[in-house]
Amino acid sequence: MKLLPALIAAIAVASPAAAQDRPEWSFAIHGGAGVIERANLSPEQDAAYRAALTRALEAGADVLRNGGEALDAVQAAIQLMEDDPLFNAGRGAVFTAAGRNELDAAVMNGSDLTAGAVAGLTTTRHPIAAARAVMEQSPHVMLIGSGADAFAASQGLEQVDPSFFFTERRWQALVKFLTDNDLPIPERPAGAPPAGMASLEPAPPLNERKFGTVGAVALDSQGHLAAGTSTGGTTGKRWGRVGDVPVIGAGTYASNRDGCAVSATGDGEYFIRATVARDICARMAALRDNNRPGLIDCGGDSVCFADHLPDVQVAAREEIADAETLGGKGGVIVMDARGLPAFAMSTSGMYRGRVSADDPTPTVAIYEDEDL
Repeated sequence: MKLLPALIAAIAVASPAAAQDRPEWSFAIHGGAGVIERANLSPEQDAAYRAALTRALEAGADVLRNGGEALDAVQAAIQLMEDDPLFNAGRGAVFTAAGRNELDAAVMNGSDLTAGAVAGLTTTRHPIAAARAVMEQSPHVMLIGSGADAFAASQGLEQVDPSFFFTERRWQALVKFLTDNDLPIPERPAGAPPAGMASLEPAPPLNERKFGTVGAVALDSQGHLAAGTSTGGTTGKRWGRVGDVPVIGAGTYASNRDGCAVSATGDGEYFIRATVARDICARMAALRDNNRPGLIDCGGDSVCFADHLPDVQVAAREEIADAETLGGKGGVIVMDARGLPAFAMSTSGMYRGRVSADDPTPTVAIYEDEDL
């Protein structure tokens, strides 16, 4: 049987050493999925994203190589991406139809299944830190809106003027979206730089249809898993829309018991319905319990033998395929209990990367046909 390139890549990821020797720690991130193609990114844009991903990987790796906790690594990397206007999270967040930045985030600790989530933040600089505070310092799992910002402030988390999150390219994307949909354009936000003075950050074209989200999954040297995700949502969202990111089990999930940590990026409405993150963990458990199915669909008129793929890769790929049958596109990063990461997407690209004790040099990718 002829092996497809995707299968060959998957087999390379699941090398005998990786399958048998669990690394001391392992870390993976994503910066959003979407229509991201080589023809649409200039060399400068490509390099800017790769450098940003590498910085985030190094931030997480620094925590883990020094014996730190998985959750700390996840937060460290995501906070860097929240401050980077290249990504749709924090400072690079998209705008709602009303001309606001409303931010969502979630974290989950695999060791005890505790979780925290926030939605609709407008003044908290790091939503991922607010989500962790909800998990550790409140009796709740999810807080929303002004109450969530007030709670974050009460925990000493940095508060900023909403104009802190403004970027010109996201504003222009909103103007185009509203114009194309015959919707009114709100006034330019207070505190934003004048239109003629605003600079455009290096970024893909405004019509890239990127499912902007950032996320991280980690295994630490104690064998604990964690996951976190942060997003600005979708351009032109209305009525307080919230996607899958802060919904535990949809966009974010981690469980030592299941041996699985997941962060998703995609069409939130569909990822919620498919409970993507939790389902991936359930699929992995089923593969272990049932000694795996004989074949999986590898696309086109070909199939691949499941025995040649690690459970984490099979589960991620199958779940993304199922979400697509509902109408939802996107991607996931997954970490298993051995520290083996998996990346799956139904889009032409996903900003992503990995690093581990066994492979300490960060490796990043953007396009679908790039191997990690």
